Amino acid sequence: MIDIKNDPRFRGLEPFPSRVWLASPTMHGDEQRWVDDAILTNWVSTVGKNIDEIEKQIAEYVGVKYAVGLSAGTAALHLATKLAGERLYGMARPNEGTLQGKRVFCSDVTFDASINPVAYEDGEAVFIDTERDTWNMDPEALKKAFEMYPDTKLIVLAHLYGTPGKMEEIKAIADEHGALIVEDAAESLGAKYKLNGKWVETGSLGDYNCISFNGNKIITGSSGGMFLTDSKEDAEKVRKWSTQSREAAPWYQHEEIGYNYRISNIVAGVIRGQLPYLDEHIRQKKAIYERYKEGLKDLPVTMNPFDAEKSVPNFWLSCMLIDEDAMAPQVRGENDYLYRSESGKSSPSEILEAIAAFKAEGRPVWKPMHCQPIYRTHKFITVEGNGRGRSNAYIAGSGVDVGADLFRRGLCLPSDNKMTTEQQDVVIEIIHRCFG
Repeated sequence: MIDIKNDPRFRGLEPFPSRVWLASPTMHGDEQRWVDDAILTNWVSTVGKNIDEIEKQIAEYVGVKYAVGLSAGTAALHLATKLAGERLYGMARPNEGTLQGKRVFCSDVTFDASINPVAYEDGEAVFIDTERDTWNMDPEALKKAFEMYPDTKLIVLAHLYGTPGKMEEIKAIADEHGALIVEDAAESLGAKYKLNGKWVETGSLGDYNCISFNGNKIITGSSGGMFLTDSKEDAEKVRKWSTQSREAAPWYQHEEIGYNYRISNIVAGVIRGQLPYLDEHIRQKKAIYERYKEGLKDLPVTMNPFDAEKSVPNFWLSCMLIDEDAMAPQVRGENDYLYRSESGKSSPSEILEAIAAFKAEGRPVWKPMHCQPIYRTHKFITVEGNGRGRSNAYIAGSGVDVGADLFRRGLCLPSDNKMTTEQQDVVIEIIHRCFG
């Protein structure tokens, strides 16, 4: 562990008086008004004016016709995935998932909430490698996946750290193969993408679209999520499934499996108070990203990239990638790590440990899904085809694995929109000294 009191590299720097977070909720006061309103009017269940308002306002903001408030982004992703499976393969038996025995092409570098709903519905996730331009699903690897498994009809795509993926190319590939898209916009609310010459919001780019209001997102309800669609039928089906699939009978009658996934009117009150500040939060996050980019430009590092011509991120998290020739030795196990300091070089482990010693929070880039213990037997497709078993003493091959490389060299920097400029300057200075 780094001892900042005795390590000469950090002489003259003091720990922050209070913790500097990766990304934490930012409250403004309006949230209390709508939570109090829910309590005072006794609308503290899964119905109420707050829910009605956020569904209306989010649908208008994103540019879709319907929005259904749910208990979490994961709930939205599950019901979106279930809906896609039912549309493709028909209604499943109560004890079976709608994707039973079916392959689904999925983003590889993402949080597992994107992927687990495929397993909930008894499908097999096939992980598609990442491209370097936006750190999202690689269209070329997706093409290769369809060559290998042409019967696949569903794609689950996430926009990493608030940066839109290459949706124009991916939608064209999906259309060519008659595949549906579940868009995981949990991290990218407020981000925009230029599709066929027209700027549109993420959360409107798939056949089924999902956002999150988790505590660390660009706006929050402490929890909560939303399903977004232009289909009234799909919205009504999700609304029904999320309230235990109760039928229109004077007693509790059920013809389908349902879930207790509806959002609380109290949580919706927090979100209702947050919504007016979404664009302000995005501006603050963008300023943080740009200060890091300027402050670190003299180091052998790059920031998480985006396509400036076709996308406007929401800059939810600012991330950094260390140049290959500036990487100090580092190894990671399943729960621990080792690294060695070298002059002029550093590693994600060293930098994260250093900023933590000064009471600032960072995080490694998402560990790719194909590297996760639970999914290590699942297929992984790169631009070269099968990404598994590439280490062979008798067969030459480059063994492309962009996601694993990003995980090895990348880290998420403190990106809290309450972090002051002075605090960010200290974080930047700590990073410089790690390379000293």
